[in-house]
Amino acid sequence: MSPLDALWHLLGLFLPAWTTAALAAGLAKLLWRAELRGVRWLRLLLWAGVAGSLVLVGGLVLLGRDGRMLSYALMAAAAALALWWSGFVRPRRE
Repeated sequence: MSPLDALWHLLGLFLPAWTTAALAAGLAKLLWRAELRGVRWLRLLLWAGVAGSLVLVGGLVLLGRDGRMLSYALMAAAAALALWWSGFVRPRRE
């Protein structure tokens, strides 16, 4: 496998987590405009993206394969929990 192939594999592994994180953070800022006024979108994105990435890596290790529906369901749940935590429980108002 060439380095370029390895890069594409890594991007393919983490792209669902970061795409879900970006969409979820944007929708959260839109739906809870008043409550999340002082929380930056980038903070929400980073929390949800890291949580989703960790779940996908954990799913790859535990299930032995990438792309399982259980991994994606847990990724979405982890992103939602991370958004809740970073936006409502421990908001750092800026």
